[in-house]
Amino acid sequence: SGPERWHENYPLAKGDKQSPIEINSKEVQHDSSLSSWHASYDPGAAKTILNNGRTCRVVFDDTFDRSVLRGGPLTGAYRLRQLHLHWGSSDDHGSEHVIDGVKYAAELHMVHWNPKHGNFAGALKQPDGVAVVGIFLKVGNTPKPEMKRILEEIENIKTKGKEAPFLHFDPSILFPKSRDYWTYHGSFTTPPCEECITWILLREPIEVSSDQMAKLRSLSKNDENEPLSPLVDNWRPPQPLKGRTVRASFK
Repeated sequence: SGPERWHENYPLAKGDKQSPIEINSKEVQHDSSLSSWHASYDPGAAKTILNNGRTCRVVFDDTFDRSVLRGGPLTGAYRLRQLHLHWGSSDDHGSEHVIDGVKYAAELHMVHWNPKHGNFAGALKQPDGVAVVGIFLKVGNTPKPEMKRILEEIENIKTKGKEAPFLHFDPSILFPKSRDYWTYHGSFTTPPCEECITWILLREPIEVSSDQMAKLRSLSKNDENEPLSPLVDNWRPPQPLKGRTVRASFK
């Protein structure tokens, strides 16, 4: 039941605005009107970390404008709801977006929604409903201490369905130094693949160690009473661009 068959149950998966995509920098349009984006996150909004069998997810309180993203290609403030990761079975692949043929070891998604649509379910039905900041993780010798907090909790959520408290965490520590980004209109990369996302993909990756990546791969996609089955390769391959324009905030 891999990604190539999702459309059998979720016809949108064959839509015209699907994600991820491969970004070819020669075809990207620099847009000088794209402003910088800003996140103001309340560390007290962090609630839990969980293994849902498909990814590792950190959940935030989004009942009011507590942690918000604004600026860049967005109009208005979008509330942070959750962050999660996609990764591979080895360090040479795992990201969903591909940049000029380059795959990174992992990709972190910070999912925000537009409160003008009432609730998250309502936002999923609107083209401007959701904004996702995508951050690439590359394996290097100077790992980001920032990822440490998430990875320390992995022991507590080894198997599918496990959830642990995850309090007082400021996800903005995960941003790279540069605010440069690509943006395009796309979709969720998991079924039902709703086409409601303004993507803000950060150009500069953050570094993790090979050990940190191994830790992510130690999660199991099975319940605790089932045999251990490593949760790896939870990425969707790039989808056709179908005439969309990718804009860049940088030259």
